[in-house]
Amino acid sequence: MRFLCLIYTSVDVDSRLTQSEMNHLIAEHFVFDEGLRRDGALIVSDALALRDKSIVIRPDGNAFSITDGPFVETKEHLAGFYLIEAPDLDGAADIARRIPSARYGAIEIRPVRILTLRGDLAEAD
Repeated sequence: MRFLCLIYTSVDVDSRLTQSEMNHLIAEHFVFDEGLRRDGALIVSDALALRDKSIVIRPDGNAFSITDGPFVETKEHLAGFYLIEAPDLDGAADIARRIPSARYGAIEIRPVRILTLRGDLAEAD
């Protein structure tokens, strides 16, 4: 099964880590990634730009409105993700506990849904 591990960290952590500590954390992620690759568990992982670089789009009638950054004020932000392969949710949790950034925030684990068409739509070609 595929699982998405969403890494949430605190804005306070981002400003508290020294450059040396941040470099060490990044190096830990590189080693962790390589281990997951070797085990066949890593599909893809990446860090995300800071939230002030993001935009949010929402439907607004027949168009979309665009706002800068996350709409909800929060101390935590989505910092990165891992898309992994694991036998079940417990296996995904075992992997997520080892994500180096886990000690600075929270990891949300979501099973990936495999969408399929059923009925008339699935047969239309």
